[in-house]
Amino acid sequence: MHPGPVPRSRHESPAGKPLRGAPRLRIAAASCCGLAWHARGASAAPAHDALSPAGVQASHIFSLWTLTLTVCSLVFAAVLIALLVAMTRAPRANRDARPDLSPLERPEKRVGRVVGGAAAVSVVLLFGLLLADVATDRALSRLPVADAVHLEMTGHQWWWEARYADDAPGSGFAVANELHIPVGRPVVIALKADDVIHTFWVPNLHGKKDMIPGRQSTIEFRADRAGAYRGQCAEFCGLEHALMAFTVVAEPPAQYDAWVARQRAPAPQPANALQAQGERLFTTGNCAGCHTVRGTSAHGVLGPDLTHVMSRPMLGAGTFENTPANLESWIKAPGSMKPGTTMPASQLSAQDLNALVAWIGTLQ
Repeated sequence: MHPGPVPRSRHESPAGKPLRGAPRLRIAAASCCGLAWHARGASAAPAHDALSPAGVQASHIFSLWTLTLTVCSLVFAAVLIALLVAMTRAPRANRDARPDLSPLERPEKRVGRVVGGAAAVSVVLLFGLLLADVATDRALSRLPVADAVHLEMTGHQWWWEARYADDAPGSGFAVANELHIPVGRPVVIALKADDVIHTFWVPNLHGKKDMIPGRQSTIEFRADRAGAYRGQCAEFCGLEHALMAFTVVAEPPAQYDAWVARQRAPAPQPANALQAQGERLFTTGNCAGCHTVRGTSAHGVLGPDLTHVMSRPMLGAGTFENTPANLESWIKAPGSMKPGTTMPASQLSAQDLNALVAWIGTLQ
């Protein structure tokens, strides 16, 4: 179920042809406005709102944005008022009236003082915004990271891979398109890109951070309020850029620890003959060449780790709800649900497909 191809460049289709303007604008606008979560069948979208900060980093950015908006709004209003006053007080003239050139001989000192004062105020306001920007940047870099959760996030075309660091040898694990973090505890994420430039963005928790192939950067934040927050790739990265979302679930420490314990566990054993047939089809067929399911012989690395795939609310990087019906449709014809994916369509019979879906359904 690998969800994405690698175009020849960031602005070419899988066939190597430039993307046409209309689809490109449609995709880019959808993602930037947070519309990718219109995801087919999505019933409840996590919050995706830069104006509703849920962490200290996002609060700093929101305060700077509020100050900037206030200053710019007041300046804009002042300019409009000055324009209206000038238009109201300007003398009326007809076509035959001669131009008034007297100000060239007699400088208008009052007007000069007003313009000079306005310029001085503008300089002061701009300098104040510069200081506020520097202060915000310093505040963002001073987040205490003692006892932080460390993980690695890799952007692929078009899905997200998160690997949680080993607290003990062999205890690390990977998830796809979903992060769980404890409330009140800092998180340090190492950001990587597997193919083209992506951008990590969870506006409720922090600003944007680019993910550049061949380079590693980090982003640090802390969630101070429990909830589910939507993340999105904010850099156009190919055909399905708009459908490249993920969810950050901030939960109390006890719930987070319980989630980690469940994720570290291997896949359960089949409970009946139908599920055993599904596991055999998965591990001996093409699925195992791309996907890992811990506890089985499947150790593929091209696609998402599916060990606990059915515990995730969405499939296809936020494209559609994780239900047995959608899962079956995805396996049969993934290209019809997410055009551009490189996962091939299934050639399984209806009986084998039913067995495969039954077994995958146990991967909680």
